[in-house]
Amino acid sequence: MREKLVVVGQGYVGLPLAMRAVNAGFDVVGIDLDEWRVKRLNAAESYVEDVGDEQLSAAHRSARYRASTDYADAAGFDVCVITVPTPLREGAPDLRYIGSAGESLAPLLRPGATVILESTTYPGTTEEYLLPLLEEGSGLRAPEDFFLGYSPERIDPGNSRWRLENTPKVVSGIDEASLEKIRTFYGRIVEEVVAVSSLQVAELCKLLENTFRHVNIALVNELSIFAQQLGIDVWEAIDAASTKPFGYMRFTPGPGVGGHCLPIDPSYLSWKVKRSLGHNFRFVELANDINDHMPDHVVHRLILGLNRQCKPIRGSRVLLLGLAYKKNAGDCRESPAIEVARALSKLGADVGAADPHVDDFLLPPGIELVEPTNKELARADAVVVLTDHDCFDYELIERESTFVFDTRNRCRGPNVERL
Repeated sequence: MREKLVVVGQGYVGLPLAMRAVNAGFDVVGIDLDEWRVKRLNAAESYVEDVGDEQLSAAHRSARYRASTDYADAAGFDVCVITVPTPLREGAPDLRYIGSAGESLAPLLRPGATVILESTTYPGTTEEYLLPLLEEGSGLRAPEDFFLGYSPERIDPGNSRWRLENTPKVVSGIDEASLEKIRTFYGRIVEEVVAVSSLQVAELCKLLENTFRHVNIALVNELSIFAQQLGIDVWEAIDAASTKPFGYMRFTPGPGVGGHCLPIDPSYLSWKVKRSLGHNFRFVELANDINDHMPDHVVHRLILGLNRQCKPIRGSRVLLLGLAYKKNAGDCRESPAIEVARALSKLGADVGAADPHVDDFLLPPGIELVEPTNKELARADAVVVLTDHDCFDYELIERESTFVFDTRNRCRGPNVERL
């Protein structure tokens, strides 16, 4: 008899996991409360860039996958993985989605089942928050009656080299038996499993990974501001430093940080330190301040660039290239480029945007989605490269644009100014 896996949340983390589990022989139910998502999934139409329509169709043909908005379809599960969002609300962790999932799953929990949390959160969440919900709603106790663990997601949307299956998976359990269950489960899904000694170590691991990126991006962002004021090419300095084969890791500046993790995860760690120890995590707070103000800095630099051409920002046509939060990704909802677009629109600029990965319904009001054609490039008073999608023709951009402000170091020429 095949094992039943329930994956709560069918986004960029949960859907690839569900597809991989189908290939591993599980019967998979994907729970998502978004009716639009479930309708598309059951029609074999993927909205997640790492899962194609054909992969989804194959999962349906195998009769081992279906999506549902109804937790009743999760009944009888052997393993359940929770991959719901964990946003911030007024600067504090918002665990309502984890709480809702835990309360809905608890009545369905049966002896011998395994529950794994993958949502990024602060150390202590699994044991102090999720566990009581599961125990109270089920009447069972862990680890005596069911297994519980935490495994941080490491999905990098759009990354063709490092995918779910070949990225090492950190796992933990509330006790040794839970750890072994969870290690065995992921051993069928991924190529390498890395076990750690406790739930809190695994929870901290994820926050450490993203805080490391966050503070180093803040470092080069602030460095780029001062280097420009000092008349030094920060990009050349970064290229030179990158030749060092030890003790250095390359990070590059940009219009800010975006996405599902980097703007949020370090704040979870800062909140936990403040709440538990009474101390400020000054490094994280400083990085937040720097990265949060980069969209404003981009707008300021653009205003100065237009001013040198005797053009005011009000009434100028500004074409933004790339709205997604990262290269070759399609989500722009947590993108600093969207903040730049909003700010320019408020200042009275005529803002157009080009991004083949983004649907126009995601754009702020008043922002026109266009193709980066010769005509559109020539029409613009300024072209701003915000996300360096490989599909853009950068030679065409350099040739046809009057003025290019490039935040990603993709363009060259006398009409190009770089961040």
